[in-house]
Amino acid sequence: MIEGEKAPKERPNPPALRQPRQGPTDEAQMAAAAALARLEQKQPRARGPTSQDSIRNQVRKELRAEATVSGSTEAPGTNVAPEPREEGSAHLAVPGVYFTCPLTGATLRKDQRDARIREAILSHFSTDPVAASIMKIHTFNKDRDKVKLGVDTIAKYLDNIHLHPEEEKYRKIKLQNKVFQERINCLEGTHEFFEAIGFQKALLPVPDQESPEEFYVLSVAALAQPQSLERHKEQLLHAEPVRATLARQRRVFRPSPMASQFDLPGDFFNLTADELRREQRLRAEAVERLSVLRTKAMREKEEQREMRRYTYTLLRVRFPDGCLLQGTFYARERVAALYGFVREALQSDWLPFELLASGGQKLSEDENLAFNECGLVPSALLTFSWDAAVLEDIRAAGTELDSSILKPELLAAIEKLS
Repeated sequence: MIEGEKAPKERPNPPALRQPRQGPTDEAQMAAAAALARLEQKQPRARGPTSQDSIRNQVRKELRAEATVSGSTEAPGTNVAPEPREEGSAHLAVPGVYFTCPLTGATLRKDQRDARIREAILSHFSTDPVAASIMKIHTFNKDRDKVKLGVDTIAKYLDNIHLHPEEEKYRKIKLQNKVFQERINCLEGTHEFFEAIGFQKALLPVPDQESPEEFYVLSVAALAQPQSLERHKEQLLHAEPVRATLARQRRVFRPSPMASQFDLPGDFFNLTADELRREQRLRAEAVERLSVLRTKAMREKEEQREMRRYTYTLLRVRFPDGCLLQGTFYARERVAALYGFVREALQSDWLPFELLASGGQKLSEDENLAFNECGLVPSALLTFSWDAAVLEDIRAAGTELDSSILKPELLAAIEKLS
């Protein structure tokens, strides 16, 4: 909002007087077809069901059963974020940064997400030890290069068994083998994986050696099911770490003169609140001393350092009626994520639209552009407008858009920005 600009007056909209919403006419849809085709080409392809989908459903069932036994009435995945503890949080634009566990749907604080995901994975061992061990390997081990090396080595073991089922030597893996120790034993979850797919530990004699050594030996039952071993190998190779997803914390506000004011919690910064205040004070003093001497290159370098300070950004979009849509994003997330977030909130989600930054600059929907590269960190207010050319065609066809831009269920939960 330009300083001094008055916020649009709130328009009363009694639900009882609203007419039933009509779908877009054929003429209106034809008018927007070209622009819509452009948008659809940029939409990511929908993914089919994954093994993690079934795992998520199973974990939820287990937690629901546990809640029933313990007498809890709260359904898993419906718990809300804890109350903020930060001093002065009553006036914060958002209480903090929260995440959603992809397995249980639970809302987690930033400081508890890793522990809760670990609990969800471990709880799944009782029902699907293969899938749980695969998730453990990819999630609990942070060095991705070591994980890839270990996974590729396990895959090689299984390939040898598949290609040479009649050769006994490929069905045995010596645990003290140098390759096994350096590539596999160092990773969490690998032993659980071997045992889950049918390997058993056994002490076996070693030629030219007095004492036996410990081996993993593939059971006869597992050897009789080569398709299962091949399937487990593919699951292991193509699995991804289980990561909590950033909760958007979507909120809708009434028109407000404070739309451009953001009081953010410390979660949004890489520094603590005290460190941030000290940095701001020192920076202000340095700027005052060097403002005359700084070159353009120096200023640009400083701006680049500033962008890296922020991990998250809080964005608001103001609509023509003055209503505000707010959501939390990663600072390095792509601009396309904001377009998708806004589109999900629109009644006429089939129409193309534009987002304008401060000064009326059009925000590009470039997939490769991140928020911190656009200067939209740690917070920003943007303005929504329909695509002008398509809107003109729709009106020329004698059709008008619904005056309420946002979906009714969002407007039903509208809040006052304070």
